[in-house]
Amino acid sequence: MVRKQYAVIGLGRFGSSVATYLAKMGYEVLAVDESEERVQDIAHQVTHAVSADSTDEEALKALGIRNFDVVVVAIGQDIQSSILTTLILKDLGVPNIIVKAQNELHGKVLNKIGADKVVFPERDMGLRVAHHLISPNILEHIELSPEYSIVEMKIPSEMIGRNLKQLDIRARYNCNVLAVKRNEQMNITPRADESLEPGDILVIVGRNDQLTKLEQAYAEA
Repeated sequence: MVRKQYAVIGLGRFGSSVATYLAKMGYEVLAVDESEERVQDIAHQVTHAVSADSTDEEALKALGIRNFDVVVVAIGQDIQSSILTTLILKDLGVPNIIVKAQNELHGKVLNKIGADKVVFPERDMGLRVAHHLISPNILEHIELSPEYSIVEMKIPSEMIGRNLKQLDIRARYNCNVLAVKRNEQMNITPRADESLEPGDILVIVGRNDQLTKLEQAYAEA
């Protein structure tokens, strides 16, 4: 099976992190940035690292960018360069373009010009930190849409020994328990009458406002 090839354009903190993690997982990674210094810093951690202007179509063609399965545009504060780079990649026929957005307006523009996925790393990290501050039991928060999310919630002390039927999370908070994780094992069909144990993790889906109520209800000081 042929493994996907990735290119990451923009080697700030986010771009460098994506590129190095992909490389550690065994994928071929091309890292691109205008800064020669940033390119040198990451050169030994990825397959190829090149200094180039991503708003120069000929430069991207010379890199063979259209041959990569996924291109991540992680350009920092220069929104104009981010948009122009995305347009060029779209015109060159890159099959999957993932772009970092600075704000909602930037994200809307990227969606309109054909980005396959727009990510908001600063906003998403802020969201996760905020949820952790509300309830330290929240281990993970994944936004499915502006209205719905999935959370992984380590059960607080008051849930220990109780079962899902007694907790009645669906009726009380209009959220659904998808699974129970115990000792690294995922049970996607948990019995309603099985008592929860210390260290158990609930995987719950619901509307964001209802999940917040659930988190606040079980927040531990």
